[in-house]
Amino acid sequence: MIPRRAFVFIALNVIRIISIIALLLVFASSTFTLVQDITAWNRFVNAGYRNAILVGDGLNTTVIDIGNDYASGSTVPNQIGGPFFAVLNRLFIIFQTVVLIMAELEYPSAMFDRIFPVLGSEFGVGALGLFQVFIGAAILSHHVNRFTLGSAFFLFVVGCVNATVIGIWLREKAKSKRSITSWKEQSRSVLPSVGPYTSSSPPTFVSHLYTGSSVGKGSSGCSERFDEKFVGRGFGRQGEKAKMKEFEILRPDPALPKYPSRPGSTRM
Repeated sequence: MIPRRAFVFIALNVIRIISIIALLLVFASSTFTLVQDITAWNRFVNAGYRNAILVGDGLNTTVIDIGNDYASGSTVPNQIGGPFFAVLNRLFIIFQTVVLIMAELEYPSAMFDRIFPVLGSEFGVGALGLFQVFIGAAILSHHVNRFTLGSAFFLFVVGCVNATVIGIWLREKAKSKRSITSWKEQSRSVLPSVGPYTSSSPPTFVSHLYTGSSVGKGSSGCSERFDEKFVGRGFGRQGEKAKMKEFEILRPDPALPKYPSRPGSTRM
């Protein structure tokens, strides 16, 4: 049976891969929409700023004006600065998707920890999910083609999962639990880090026990004096008596407290 730690690791990395795929789809669809908007706006300008369609069989045609709030077949509004801000909006979305992909790959993590900490290793995926939700909502607020619509909706759902389920459940522990390096460190910590004692020389305290040398240079000299005093007596009865005398606690002589004499009790 898969342990709980391994199940959490696999589940978080599956969601991570899905999130990267959704961001790549939004990157591709936004690039396609950017090219489509520029082409549609140029066609709209050449047509005299009129959204018109031709109805007829080629011989008898009728021009029907359907309004000019937006350039036909694009998300560019027909207003002051409309093309500029429409293109700028798409460039921002493309840039944000690239940054979020780098944050999901956790590379370079040092740059995010220093410049953009909410996407770094010390924070969870809640902020990343909120950014994904904002990008999806910004795309879905316009009339776009089916490919862009599907990728934006997909990113919006993944962002909700990251912001609510994982962000609230694991909080700042999400990235450490899904990290491959931390998984290797945890797996290595399960095994004993120190091998069995195979040194041919005995431990220091054993040699000190028989030779009477001091424990170290920084000792106070108590061990050295103790060994020099009792090393010749061995472990017999005499040695035990000498050691017990060394550590014997002497009881102080009982003494009565010196109370002050009562006033007027002195005889004249």
